[in-house]
Amino acid sequence: MTGAPLGILAGGGELPARVAAAAEAMGRPVFVIALEGAADLGLLSRFRHCVARIGAAGRILRALREQNCCDVVLIGAVRRPSILSLRPDAAGARLLARIGRAAFGGDDALLAAVVRVLEEEGFRVIGADTVLADALAPAGVLTKCRPDELAEGDTRRGVAVARALGAADVGQGCVVQQGLVLAVEAIEGTDAMLARAAGLARPGPGGVLVKLVKPGQERRADLPTIGPATVTAAAQAGLRGIAFEAGGVMLAGRQATIAAADEAGLFLLGLDPAAFLKESPA
Repeated sequence: MTGAPLGILAGGGELPARVAAAAEAMGRPVFVIALEGAADLGLLSRFRHCVARIGAAGRILRALREQNCCDVVLIGAVRRPSILSLRPDAAGARLLARIGRAAFGGDDALLAAVVRVLEEEGFRVIGADTVLADALAPAGVLTKCRPDELAEGDTRRGVAVARALGAADVGQGCVVQQGLVLAVEAIEGTDAMLARAAGLARPGPGGVLVKLVKPGQERRADLPTIGPATVTAAAQAGLRGIAFEAGGVMLAGRQATIAAADEAGLFLLGLDPAAFLKESPA
């Protein structure tokens, strides 16, 4: 495959570099916009790139056009800045006005507006999963350890809670132990939620982390991601497993994530949320 470079708006984590490497392996050149304060330049420096503030929309758009990028991928974790710290350039201020109220809404509303504006600017936004097809989590139990009846009950409770959170565009996950919701994810992110849940754990069997795509979510941006670091944080929080939406959550390094879970004695369960809730408890 050859053609115009794939533009990658890169946040944190290893997935931006994996997307870039996969595109190049298919014969497609890439150009990376490494978002300042988020992207890992140690992983991205080998690709053609520039570094830009998230508020420097003018520079970002100009760089993508100068590199003849038509398709753009948004990938990687970005800590959402406050309006005051955004410091938009002139183009950023104009784009912010076009984004409108979504700038003050949940992450999905904001990202959907960003996708819309990028497409109005002439770019085609594509999902990272179109490049990393094998990164989407499959269905079923992926680990040696399997959920027991109590863990399945916690998972069922977690799916209901996570769907409600997602419908309100608040977060993508929660932690449930013995039927009790220990923590829900908001702006702090999964790792901080797990650290908080660790201090709230009850005696007895550990809980379950549930991660789902928000209902109606713009799937070309901000798909939930689970990787070895998530497994480590879950184990440190005393959890017994992680359940996630099959085909909707990305595994950052599938084999490494499964290996980390097996070593920690955690289960990894890919599920269909609607079908899982309909199933009768065992």
